[in-house]
Amino acid sequence: MGAAGRTLRRRVVVTGIGTVTPLGASTEETWAGLLQGRSAIGPITRFDPTGFPVTFAAQSPDPGLVHADWLSDRVPDPELAALAHGLKGRLAVAALREALEQSRFSLRGDRVAVCLGSEAARPELGDISARLRSGDLPQARELARLAPDAPTRLTAAIVGSTGPRSTTATACTSSSQAVGEAVLRIRRGEVDAAVAGGVDVLVDPIMVTGFARLGALSTRNDDPARASRPFDRGRDGFVLGEGAGFLILEEAEGALRRGADILGEISGFGCSCNAWRITDSPPDGRGAAQAMVAALADAGLRAEDIDYVNAHGTSTPMNDASETAGIHKALGDDIGRRVPVSSTKSLMGHLVAACGAVEAILCLLAARDGVLPPGINIEDPDPDCDLNHVGPKPVSAPVRHALTNAFGFGGSNGSLLLSAWAPG
Repeated sequence: MGAAGRTLRRRVVVTGIGTVTPLGASTEETWAGLLQGRSAIGPITRFDPTGFPVTFAAQSPDPGLVHADWLSDRVPDPELAALAHGLKGRLAVAALREALEQSRFSLRGDRVAVCLGSEAARPELGDISARLRSGDLPQARELARLAPDAPTRLTAAIVGSTGPRSTTATACTSSSQAVGEAVLRIRRGEVDAAVAGGVDVLVDPIMVTGFARLGALSTRNDDPARASRPFDRGRDGFVLGEGAGFLILEEAEGALRRGADILGEISGFGCSCNAWRITDSPPDGRGAAQAMVAALADAGLRAEDIDYVNAHGTSTPMNDASETAGIHKALGDDIGRRVPVSSTKSLMGHLVAACGAVEAILCLLAARDGVLPPGINIEDPDPDCDLNHVGPKPVSAPVRHALTNAFGFGGSNGSLLLSAWAPG
């Protein structure tokens, strides 16, 4: 789609953002930790990992129930409010509150959509399974908050949305695709605003054991801070993380009419499926390239317009090489080697269902501050990952358009294009 076509559709802007990540309990804490190049990866403290093949992860701070009064004012029904009592719900509520308060968002009813990426509450699922075996039957409200759509139901109640509601569970692309769906609904005129994003909690014995048996996790137990090393020749797997990222999206003219502060624009979205294998991507990066090309076309932009790529960059041998091939295929070899690229997972681990939304927020902050986020631990660059890596320190540079990638187990791919707000 060219620039002329782009003017005929409703533009979608971001008016509020909220995050909880291993780097901090708020967006600005996360951003500050990232720009300091501080790794949030360390020994697991949530359970005793003695005897496990992997003993480290990237754990998010637990906001606890500090938002209980705020929540009860908005969700008087105790059964619905109980969805926030688990760690996953607490992370979602904290990030959502930050985004809503920044946006000064008050639109309610059927003109507001809620689109979130989320998986089942895995740690609590394991706890409840153990209780069932011992004959300790859980309450209905405990079972309700295990469902993948529990954060979506809770969010809809908090914001008073009676419009479209959806939960995307496509592993690592979940929240990227949820944001993309919300953008499409606003563009088509189905709604005027949306709450979009994702939340995930992964640091529990089942997930550590499962991903370790797949050979997907780094096993650098003696040096966790250097374990996530996307695009380095010595990478040996990803690091489990967790967190939440929420964005308030609005149709641009409505946001301007109400005097909202516009943080940026979601200018493009593309997705694809590899139809290849469950655990890794095709070596030629064709599925990744297809998503990136679609996002560019959707935004009416050219490869040379991209100022920064926030790579999926998981630190697994196959993903990083495949993504590199996809970037070259989508942007061309010359631009693929020139455009600055970093993987913020090197500092905060892999947030899985939340990573797409959180990394989109980081792209908005990069455009706001004119700073390219760092990527750490590239000590011996892999020649098969011939990209222009930002390195361990942030770089000052204008960012008009940033591309962020999310590629998931099962072969799903999602790319979002974030742009600095330019009226007209």
